[in-house]
Amino acid sequence: MTDLEPCVLVDPSSSLTATFVPGAGMIGTSLCDDGVELLGQRRGVAAYVAEQKTMGIPLLYPWANRLSGNGYQVDATEVTLTPGIGGVHADEYGAPIHGTLAGDTGWQVRTRSESALTAELDFGARPDLLATFPFPHLLELAITLADRTLTVRTTVTATSESAVPLCFGFHPYLHVPDVPRAQWLIETPTMRSRIVDAHNIPTGALAPHPASAELLGDTVFDHGFDELAPGAVFAVSGGGRRIEVRFDRGYPAAQIYAPATESVVCFEPMAAPTDALRRGGYAVARLGQPGVAQFSLQVA
Repeated sequence: MTDLEPCVLVDPSSSLTATFVPGAGMIGTSLCDDGVELLGQRRGVAAYVAEQKTMGIPLLYPWANRLSGNGYQVDATEVTLTPGIGGVHADEYGAPIHGTLAGDTGWQVRTRSESALTAELDFGARPDLLATFPFPHLLELAITLADRTLTVRTTVTATSESAVPLCFGFHPYLHVPDVPRAQWLIETPTMRSRIVDAHNIPTGALAPHPASAELLGDTVFDHGFDELAPGAVFAVSGGGRRIEVRFDRGYPAAQIYAPATESVVCFEPMAAPTDALRRGGYAVARLGQPGVAQFSLQVA
């Protein structure tokens, strides 16, 4: 097996399977329950690699969501970002979005079994990556599939004296098959809403968000949240099927995304709120003190 081949994981206790492609940025391309697809395929993995059009479960690294400008500063280190260079991509308003690793081919598979996969990317060995995020580290993804649960653990291990900001996230596109979008039941935990402007950048305004359960209907989401407790659970259900996203550890922030034109909903685990790389408010990994975050998808 080469890193360009898809890795299919099989749950030993059920008919659930999951597929990840190390050679395409370690993206999760499929989560199937007895052959029924539960992830939004959108334009597929080829468009993700060629055009960074997200699908499945992409990693957003080293920052999730948008930045409010083309640069940031960490202590005395100033970084300038140029969309189109160094893996930087911009949204329709020119804001750098979702980091620089979309479709990256540098992942190396370290361990592989029928139901587990571990892959690593040496960020510090890549001048192209360090140009936009100059904090040497090893990035590891450990993925397991068991008991109808897909678990994704991310470990960031600093390899220099420079602390590594933890602002990454994931973007799972969930789909409930054979049920109209309007009939999906959406459940969210207690958290805090971060109000955004017309360009989806946080304004600084905040509002409480009590736990809720509601039909998705024709609601459109692209909203950010923080103050999530470890173990917080989001869920979408319909037609006798329920998919939970559990923020096990290391994800105090989230984005909910549900466009009007697609039958998908995303509960995005984020290690820091949107624009934290510019505004602060993130944790760091230090030499000898790795940063660890984990989320899981459970299919009921």
